[in-house]
This record gives sequence, C-alpha cells and structure tokens, in this order.
Amino acid sequence: MGRTLFKTNVAVSCLFFVCSSAFGEDAVKGSVAQGTATANPIDLSLSDAIQRGLKFNLSLLNSTETSNSVRAQRLSVLSALLPNVNGNYTESYNRVNLVAEGFDFKLPPNTGFSIPLVVTYPSIQTEATLSQSVFSLQRLRNLRSADANLQAAQLSVQDSRDLVVEAVGNAYLLIIADTARIDTAKAQADTSQVLFQRAVDLHTAGTAPAIDQLRAEVQLRTDQQSLLVAQNQADKDKIALGRVIGLPPGQQFNLSDRLPFAPLDAMTPEIALRQAFANRADFKAAEERVRAAMLARRAAVAEYYPTVDLNANFGDAGSYLSNSHNVFGVAGAVNFPIFNGGRIRADVEQTDVTIRNRQNELGDLRGQIDQQVRTALLDLRSAADQFAVAQRNVQLAHETLTQSRDRFTAGITDNVEVVQAQQSVVTADSNLIDATYRHNQAKIELARALGMTEQNVGHFLLQK
Repeated sequence: MGRTLFKTNVAVSCLFFVCSSAFGEDAVKGSVAQGTATANPIDLSLSDAIQRGLKFNLSLLNSTETSNSVRAQRLSVLSALLPNVNGNYTESYNRVNLVAEGFDFKLPPNTGFSIPLVVTYPSIQTEATLSQSVFSLQRLRNLRSADANLQAAQLSVQDSRDLVVEAVGNAYLLIIADTARIDTAKAQADTSQVLFQRAVDLHTAGTAPAIDQLRAEVQLRTDQQSLLVAQNQADKDKIALGRVIGLPPGQQFNLSDRLPFAPLDAMTPEIALRQAFANRADFKAAEERVRAAMLARRAAVAEYYPTVDLNANFGDAGSYLSNSHNVFGVAGAVNFPIFNGGRIRADVEQTDVTIRNRQNELGDLRGQIDQQVRTALLDLRSAADQFAVAQRNVQLAHETLTQSRDRFTAGITDNVEVVQAQQSVVTADSNLIDATYRHNQAKIELARALGMTEQNVGHFLLQK
C-alpha cells in the first residue's frame, strides 16, 4: 500500500505538466459552443466577451477537470488513513469427512455407540470487520503532499482564467483595430472616388491629360481592394473571437466597446514586480508544486519508519440464529522494514529528481515573469510615444492632402502629388491605428504580467 501511495503522489505532482502540453495555446483558442445563433447580430462588450470566455473556453474547462482529477487523487491518499469497515453475512450447509480431516477415533466395541465418519451441519455467521492504520508517518506526509498538489491545481485554474482573459482581450482589440482600418479604408475609397471623378471631368474638359485619369483610377481600385482585404480580415477575426468565447457557430455580433487611446499612470518595474510575485497564480502554483515535491520526499524517507495497524472483527456465529453466540477478534501489528533491496532509497532519489525539476521550473518562471513585466512596461511607454507621433502625423497628412487636392483642382499641378498625399494619409492612419492597438494590447499584457488579470483589464481598459 505504501508503494502505491508513493507512485500516486509522484503521478499527481507530474499531472499538470502532462496537461500543459495537451492543453496549450490551441485549447485557449477553442471552446465548447453554447446556445443557438440568432437571426439578428448581438451587441458584445468586452466584459460580456470575457465572461463568456470564462464559462465556455476549452482551456479553462480542461484546467477545471484537471483540478477535479487531482482532488480525486487526494481523496485516494486520504482513504489510506481512514478506517475501513466492511460487513458480511454467511450461511452455509456443510458435509465433512472426519477421516479425511484426520479424525480417526474409534469407541471400544460392544458399547452400543458409533461415531459417524461423515458429518453434515449448517452454519451461519454475521460479521463486521475493521481495519485501521493507527500510525503511518509515510501516509500522513503523502496526505500533506497531496494537499499541496491540490492547492497548486486550484491555483492553476486561476492562472487558466488569467490566460483566457488575456486571449479574449487580445482578440477583442484585434477586431477594434480591424474596424478602424475598415473605416479608414472606406474614407480613403470615398476620397479616391471623388478625385477620380474630378480627374475624369478635367480630362473631359481638356484641362488634364489622360494619365491623370488613369492614375486616379489606379488609386481608386487600390483603395477599394484595401477595403475588401480589411473587411475580410475583420470577418475572420470575429470568427476567431467567437471560437474563443463559445458563441454559437454563425452568430453575428457587433462590438459595443471602442476602447480609444487612454494614458495609463506610470508604474516602476520594482512596484510592478512586487505585485506580480504577490498575485501571479502560476507563480504560487509553482511554489506549491515545489512544496509538494519536498513533502513527497519526506514521505519516501518515512518508508524506513515502522507502522502500526489495527484489525478487528465482531459478529455472531452458530448453526442457527437461535443458538448463535457473539464472536470477536482484535489484532494489532507493528510493521517495520528489515531489508527491501534498495527500493526505499530509489524512491527517495526519484523524489530528489522531482524536487530539482520543480525548483528549476520555479526559477525559470521567476525570470519569465520579470521579462513579461519589464517588456509590458516598455511596450506601454513606447506605444504611448508612438501614438503621440502618429496623431500629429495624421493631422499633417490630412492637411497635405487637402492642399494637394486644391492645387490639383486649380490646375497648378497634376494628380501625382495628390496620389502621394493620399498614400501618406493611409500610412499615417494605419500607424495611428497600430499605435492605439499596441497601447491597449500592452495594457492587457501588463494586466496578465501583474496577475489578477480580470480585475486589471477592467481597470486599465474600462476604467472600472
């Protein structure tokens, strides 16, 4: 039994890492769809999307079931410490050959009595049995290790929630950026349509060469193609978001939150790192797995120590219920190893390997969190600076386009200058959209890096 408990404890400590490879990024992108698609599009806010993701995302569902499995493993370890009581009722009808059983007693002759060689008799027995581990240091330590593994499992569920919030937030921001690109592409296509018509009119009037008309038409077709590409990308990104949050297949929706640029209060890396190490569920789970591995080692060492077991039974036995009598038995045992061929030493060395692996994983995660926090802060500051530059550049590009259009209409220049100004506007608008997207994305990455992602996303993006 002790050997079985040791194997179970090692299996529990490895469970998360097997599941992590099975439930990786692909699971975060998936979900279990719920409901039926409606005929009309629904309005979807960021909060609504996050809540749906936390209910139906496949990664979180898998993580929850993994936690349930660890809980069941812990109950299995606990059962070895609890009493086991069983009852049984036996009724039999027996025929015994006394000679075959070694009874060959004969009475003196002429006594008038004889002993039968074959005896037939009934028998009934009602019994309750109890087995109890009175003392087993190994089992006690195995239970403490299982408790630590269960705590790590529950923390991993919280970490999965953070990952789902991060995935939903990024997918939502991507669609907002797509929508902005569609609006910009529509505006550019409309402008190109006006300029193309103007070039046609001027060419018809004989005041502009045919090349101006051709150049304007090329620009118009280019802008129309860009609009189609932007619309297609937005549709694809909507499908991806629907998969992440478990929307019914084919459900159309519109985003109700636009999340414009909003500066975030500066935070020093030192303060951010303190928050991260205090709040990150994956870091706490890694610490618990180290503790569980250490407790598992202590349990393996405890295999050297004696154990005390108790076995008892109480019941009623006889030929019939009317002539039955109480019977009972109590036995205590002290068990201790004398020679086990190095098995216990092998168990201890195996737990030493597990401890080193868990400690290495914790150290790597510490560095990963440090990198994530510092990277998010750098991205946040850089995106804010880029937004300021892009915002000013958009203003200048639109002013340049206005002046170029006026010069072209007045016949001062051809439409090469106008086309170049249009391209500058497209670039400036795209840079502004990208800067806004990157700034909000950096907020989500910082929220994830700090832990408590759901609350931080609400505070950073929705100002809640």
